[in-house]
Parts: sequence; structure tokens; C-alpha cells
Amino acid sequence: MTSKNPQIKVGIGVLVFKNGKVLLSKRKGSHGAGEYAFPGGHLEFGESIIECARRECREEAGIEIKNVRFVRLANLKRYPGKHYVDIGLVAEWKSGEPRLLEPHKFASWNWYNPQNLPKPLFGTIESYFEALNSGKNFFDN
Repeated sequence: MTSKNPQIKVGIGVLVFKNGKVLLSKRKGSHGAGEYAFPGGHLEFGESIIECARRECREEAGIEIKNVRFVRLANLKRYPGKHYVDIGLVAEWKSGEPRLLEPHKFASWNWYNPQNLPKPLFGTIESYFEALNSGKNFFDN
């Protein structure tokens, strides 16, 4: 796999639950366009993992989260030209109504039943649910 910028990045994803449903939006632009994903983004220099999760949820969906915890780690090479160490987190919704704050990156935010998720799903989502259900916490794909 070759890339113009062969750099491994650290990504954070946050599976946010409210009343048994999970928050997702259809991605636009970057890798995974047209796929449904949860809030997330790049870990910034000097930022803690939990700070990153809270920031991304505020920036992308305008919500606050609580009870943030680790779910899984993945070496993600699924999207051509991209290589991420993806840190998967799960959190509970604390406050705020999800709203579209980055319309160039996402369509509208909605709460979905985990047993009836929209398709297609972003490449990391299945491993998040597998980790939640099985306790397996490392994926190399």
C-alpha cells in the first residue's frame, strides 16, 4: 500500500448510546463517504483520549458525553492510502440534541437501534460491536 503521505494516524471513535440507541450519521468527503459512522476524529498533540472523545462529540454533533470507556484497539488499513491506529470508545449521552455542525463531513445525526443499523456501515463499526459483545479488544485489519 502506498500513500503520498505515509504516516500512521491515531483515530478516535465514540459509540454514543442513549436509551439503548446509538448515534450515527452518513459520512461525506473523506474515506468512508456514504457510510454511516459515529462521532470521531484525530487525536491532537497533547490531548488525552477522553478529551478527544468529548471534543469530537461536541464539534461534530453538539452533544456532551459521560462514562467514556475503552472498547477496542484496531490497526486499520481498510481504506486505500490510509493507515490508522483506531481507538474505540463507548460513552453515554449526557446532554444536548444532536445537530449537524459539520455539514461538509456528515449528513444529519440520528439515533439507531443496534439491531437495525443503516447500511453501509463505516469500516470500524462492526468491530466495536464485536468487542462490546465478545470482550475481544484488538483487531488487525
